[in-house]
Amino acid sequence: MKVGRRIDVDTFRGTKLGVPNLCGVLAEHGIRATFCFSVGPDNMGRHLWRLIRPAFLGKMLHTNAVGLYGWDILLRGTFWPGPLIGQKLAGVLRAAADSGHEVGLHAWDHHAWQSKVERMTGPEIHQALKQGADQLTGILGHPPTCSAAPAWRCTDRGLAEKLAFPFEFNSDCRGDHIFLPVVQGKELSQPQIPTTLPTYDELVGRNGVTAANYNSFLLQQLRPVSLNVLTIHAETEGIHCLSLFQELLRRAEAKGVRFVALGDLLKARGVPLPRGSIVPGDVVGREGWTSWQTP
Repeated sequence: MKVGRRIDVDTFRGTKLGVPNLCGVLAEHGIRATFCFSVGPDNMGRHLWRLIRPAFLGKMLHTNAVGLYGWDILLRGTFWPGPLIGQKLAGVLRAAADSGHEVGLHAWDHHAWQSKVERMTGPEIHQALKQGADQLTGILGHPPTCSAAPAWRCTDRGLAEKLAFPFEFNSDCRGDHIFLPVVQGKELSQPQIPTTLPTYDELVGRNGVTAANYNSFLLQQLRPVSLNVLTIHAETEGIHCLSLFQELLRRAEAKGVRFVALGDLLKARGVPLPRGSIVPGDVVGREGWTSWQTP
């Protein structure tokens, strides 16, 4: 059974510490993954204003956010300007690519996209994508292979603007199979590979799921004859939950599960691809709206 492995890198700390940790573990197991990097300013601490929302406060409490992420992530970009991740940590990004991993764009400014993409105009979205893609191209020497919208938030305008960039595919939503998105009746050329499995922060602390039984629960969610895509975070599985991630890989291998980069799933899928659209919806354990695949 193949499972797509997508790794979102949202912050300076996740890039500096989590990415090298994950690259080392993946190398031990001979696994190729898809790293999606945020490369502009790390302003993730600005999300703290959302504590006034009960859903976000509940998530911070049930995941023990301070212990999981650390104060440097939770306050980054609040009292001082956030550092430019790609500029300061270019060597880390190049090392991930040189290790054979697929590299995609997550965001220029993760906080800005996540907090206001639904209000952004086409030119604003294009500029955000261009800043990120240009930064990654300068670091890698070639354009990023793909893109993945922060927090799985994308709009029809976002899908349309991505066509101006040489992304082989995108991973902007939650869903259950690879598809070609349709916007205003027009089929777009860039396939979507949705995330199908819940993330650590969505599961732990709810319905009896703990760090101790998280891996068992997650492995039970895999579907042998369907698309399986797991998104992890460099800030979580790459740092605080690194040993938990190592255990997951060992147990998955024992069950015959093979982790692959998202692009490998697309190549194996072949054509033609079904059509679908992306609409806003909810994910249990995640605050705010999320893009969902719909027929």
